[in-house]
Amino acid sequence: MAGEARGMTDPVRDAPRPPTDAQEHVPGNVLVSIGALLLGMLLAALDQTIVSTALPTIVSDLGGMEHLSWVVTAYLLASTAATPLWGKLGDQYGRKRLFQTAIVIFLVGSALCGTAQDMPQLIAFRAVQGLGGGGLMVLSMAIVGDLVPPRERGRYQGLFGAVFGATSVLGPLLGGLFTQHLSWRWVFYVNLPVGLVALAVIAAVLRIPRKATRHVIDYLGTLLIASVATCLILVTSLGGTTWGWGSAQIIGLAVLGVVLAVAFVAVERGAAEPVLPLKLFRIRTFTLSAVISFIVGFAMFGALTYLPTFLQVVQGVSPTLSGVHMLPMVLGMLLSSTASGQIVSRTGRWKVFPIAGTGVTTLGLLLLHQLDENSSTAEMSGFFFVFGLGLGLVMQVLVLIVQNAVSYEDLGVATSGATFFRSIGASFGVAVFGTVFAGRLDDKLADAFRGTRLPPGISVDSLEADPRGIAALPPGLRPSALHAYAASITDVFLYAAPVALLGFVLAWLLKEDRLRGSVTAPDLTETLASNPVERSSYDEVCRALSVLGTREGRREIYRTVTERAGYDLLPAASWLVLRIKRHGSVEPAVLADRTPVPLHSIIEAVRQVEERHLAYRVGLDLFLTDEGHEVADRLARAREDSLAELLGDWWGPDRPTDLVQLVKELTDELCGSERERPHDGRPVRRI
Repeated sequence: MAGEARGMTDPVRDAPRPPTDAQEHVPGNVLVSIGALLLGMLLAALDQTIVSTALPTIVSDLGGMEHLSWVVTAYLLASTAATPLWGKLGDQYGRKRLFQTAIVIFLVGSALCGTAQDMPQLIAFRAVQGLGGGGLMVLSMAIVGDLVPPRERGRYQGLFGAVFGATSVLGPLLGGLFTQHLSWRWVFYVNLPVGLVALAVIAAVLRIPRKATRHVIDYLGTLLIASVATCLILVTSLGGTTWGWGSAQIIGLAVLGVVLAVAFVAVERGAAEPVLPLKLFRIRTFTLSAVISFIVGFAMFGALTYLPTFLQVVQGVSPTLSGVHMLPMVLGMLLSSTASGQIVSRTGRWKVFPIAGTGVTTLGLLLLHQLDENSSTAEMSGFFFVFGLGLGLVMQVLVLIVQNAVSYEDLGVATSGATFFRSIGASFGVAVFGTVFAGRLDDKLADAFRGTRLPPGISVDSLEADPRGIAALPPGLRPSALHAYAASITDVFLYAAPVALLGFVLAWLLKEDRLRGSVTAPDLTETLASNPVERSSYDEVCRALSVLGTREGRREIYRTVTERAGYDLLPAASWLVLRIKRHGSVEPAVLADRTPVPLHSIIEAVRQVEERHLAYRVGLDLFLTDEGHEVADRLARAREDSLAELLGDWWGPDRPTDLVQLVKELTDELCGSERERPHDGRPVRRI
């Protein structure tokens, strides 16, 4: 370290320089800012699940059961297309301003959704909401990286993952509560007070360094891929219902989708920063994982959209209880997702999980097909749990194996690519499920009431548009209508089963490469979010290495470093030596007061470093001897080597400078260089 002397040291000269603006963060402000970011993330995460239990009531009020899927699809498409743009624009123009803009757009969309008077309005306003939601997701995670040092990011990003886990459980319940006791419009209005609080706190408290990173933003590629997805989803959702499969409109949309896809490939080949680099598809593991991710999104969001309709219309449960009935599926998904990710990252073996996950998902879809209007709560809960278990087994692992298969420079885009395909699959799943449901419902209601005189004001068309009409039927006709709805919804799962089975077949083709030590279980934002993750390669490695550091524990880190350096020092003694090296000198009493290390451990460490002539006293302060400096250098190199070893072939001869810098930063932080602060938030004076 510059300015360090060997032997006798001048404490004043060697006191560390004051931190720069880019480094200085007041802990209180940081925590408040992260709280506001969590509120922003909460809005986007909650909106993915809170709407599902309100959908049956929404379509009953506004009419148009056949358009139900587009309430979800419009949000998914908009947020998926907007996510990469928010990430790059935030890098270029400052994340705070962009995050505030995203909140405003989301709140405007929420307010408009709450005032919608018909389905086309609601669908358009949901797209506006999705544009803002994509920004909330990507920017909140990126700002965490601006606020906290690399070693801490894994812990704070884990909080955001916890928000996703919580909203997966709470969303359906809250959606049902608002719908049943207030109005379905409050599913959207509830965002307004939460969003305004987040907006005010961000404006008042958030201080992040302005770092402009220039990007060549692939606007055309983003527009083209969103247009391709829209065309194909329109074909699948309108074909056979609004327009015949052989109609000029459907054929025209299909041809337009193909033309736009060809244009997209041409644009991406020449793009400086392509939204989806085509070279990734040369990697077999990435291509297979992308297809399986598509299938997982297809099954998951299709089921999440239509199961509440089955519960409320067919089973007759309230909106609130439909959220409760969905919990076994969500819990199965969270349990198996978390467990599989942890097992893989600890054992290095992963191939069994995508195979088992797609297989169990296929079984779950077939079980869901068996449900009818007479199914018991226990039967439904069991089937829901099996389906969620299958999804969870494969979700975390797909992101993990993609990260393991690519080079460092492609790590960020490969992760976003895999999650992008899951998001597009979700859009397709909801649309295809909606088409199958609408087509089957029309046929089954027509068959059920063919030759039957229905009461005045009730027709097959009105029963399709508004399921509340079933209650107005004579008691003898209601079972036929309920059975038509039940069979139409559960047939959707039968049609989806072959798609999941394709994922099962493809999972066998995955090649199980050796797992890098730095590839850890992804957080829930990478596996449960409806829109793709947008992070750089640096951010992904930073998160992974910080998670490893947290997992090892402070004492274990220093024990490992000491052993690797070839010394028999106490872990606390190694910690003390590295701390003295970093700051020039330390006062043991101050360390005992300002750090979590117990006083008795510090006393033993001080005794050992003095007995071995690694440090000497000047008054109350400890300084390193020449031998102490040599020991500290070897300890620091040992930790750096440990981190580099985890990176595997990413740490090659041509390793990028930002990766080298990250390892150095983490080495400094993990080996005792972080600045402790007293409980009142004031920086500790270095002596």
